[in-house]
Amino acid sequence: MKAIAVLRSAQQATGRSLTVFARDVGHGLLEIGHNTLAVVGLAVVAVLVFVAGREDLRQQAETLAFEWLQTRHEVRAAAIADAELVPSEPLAVTRATAADPNGLTDQQAAVASWISRRYKVAPEPISALVQEAWTIGQRAGLDPTLILAIMAVESSFNPFAQSPVGAQGLMQVMTRIHDDKYQAFGGTHAAFDPISNLRVGVQVLKECITRAGGLQQGLKHYVGAALLDSDGGYVDRVMTEQDYLKRVAAGNRVSINAPITVPRDAAPMPPPAAPPAPPRAEQLAMLRP
Repeated sequence: MKAIAVLRSAQQATGRSLTVFARDVGHGLLEIGHNTLAVVGLAVVAVLVFVAGREDLRQQAETLAFEWLQTRHEVRAAAIADAELVPSEPLAVTRATAADPNGLTDQQAAVASWISRRYKVAPEPISALVQEAWTIGQRAGLDPTLILAIMAVESSFNPFAQSPVGAQGLMQVMTRIHDDKYQAFGGTHAAFDPISNLRVGVQVLKECITRAGGLQQGLKHYVGAALLDSDGGYVDRVMTEQDYLKRVAAGNRVSINAPITVPRDAAPMPPPAAPPAPPRAEQLAMLRP
């Protein structure tokens, strides 16, 4: 019992000693802090008194302070102006015609990659067009490689292309003639939306093939050469490009430098020997019911 009492007494004595030590250290640090602040305060006061007594130093300090404030103001004003000049729009990405190439089937991915490298366009928007060509091609009963081949020949996958006679967009649809087809997409400005142009182009192509009774003759109607002796090689270019795309889709190697199909506007059709035929717009107008 006496040993336990001694231990308890020692514990209490140790606790009191630690408490005293901590209190003394705390007081010491507080005192040092007070003294340091006092010294700093006195130094600031001394500097202010010294500067106040020196007109040149006071003016220099005021000039430096004014310049600093002016610089800060200019930086903030420039930042506000830049923000107003290019306003942010977080939902803008929803308007982008793009798709992840990793989300395509093996066939589609191979075709998208080949087109991207051949025509030097980004794989994401091409992936979206390839997906759409497969979807709408199945719906319309058309080979998706045919749709993509027409885009290649017509515009080289430039969604803002326009011909001298007014054919516009990826599939070079005559917007003036087929304005009714664009109503479902919000109006004729949709001609420059890649997906809308693709869908309207497929409608026009399907109509041309149906009325002509066959693919090659339908392509002549599509390009506006139905009444001409020659289509300027248009059908051959489309069929050649489609053959490349079919081979790529089948897993075969096709050089991206295979003979390039020149867009129609870069290689215009030779004038016919017969009297001048009506321009493409009028020819397509003749096909409308």
